[in-house]
Amino acid sequence: MATTTASRRDAPATVLAATVAFGLLLGWATYDLHGATPLLERATNSVSTWIIWTAVAGALIRARQLAVWGGALMMLATCGGYYGASTLGDTFGAGGLGTAAVWSAAGVAGGPLLGWAGWTVRRGRGDIRAVAGAAIAMVVLGEGLWLGLALHYWGEAAVFLAVGALITVVLTVCLARAGVHRYWLCAVLAPVSGLAFYLAEEGILNGLLGSL
Repeated sequence: MATTTASRRDAPATVLAATVAFGLLLGWATYDLHGATPLLERATNSVSTWIIWTAVAGALIRARQLAVWGGALMMLATCGGYYGASTLGDTFGAGGLGTAAVWSAAGVAGGPLLGWAGWTVRRGRGDIRAVAGAAIAMVVLGEGLWLGLALHYWGEAAVFLAVGALITVVLTVCLARAGVHRYWLCAVLAPVSGLAFYLAEEGILNGLLGSL
């Protein structure tokens, strides 16, 4: 009986439906809580908030392929939840459709990577787990660089960089304890990939948003 219940929970339709529901809730909460307090002001206006939760969702999914698909669907659902709440709140605006399209496209590109990364850190084998850990920390470090170098919000940038460094350390230690041979790759690759993430966000994403 327990095996049958577990199988139903792991069924692709059930897993993906739960992931979409999670994404819709996250998007709605991001909009609803935005600006509620100074702390939530940045936390709910952050690429990291959405993407880190996508990695968490990937870690909770048992099948790698479902984690990848779930990452894409969750990011789409998160965008849908956010802009749906924005529409109901009458703050969508004339340029909202283009902005939503750009963020949805970015989510489809990044969601599968972070879904895979979450799954791999928890369930993968070999040194690829360290690479996946770096991919998770990359997002927070990259956004920290963007806040500082592009927007000159140095106080907030320091917080994001500190959190990104902490995530890197925690993941590296966990991977070392799990017996990953080259666990140190997480610490080495995280800042490098964080810089690459910043360059992509500044050069590609902001360019697309600025053209709307």
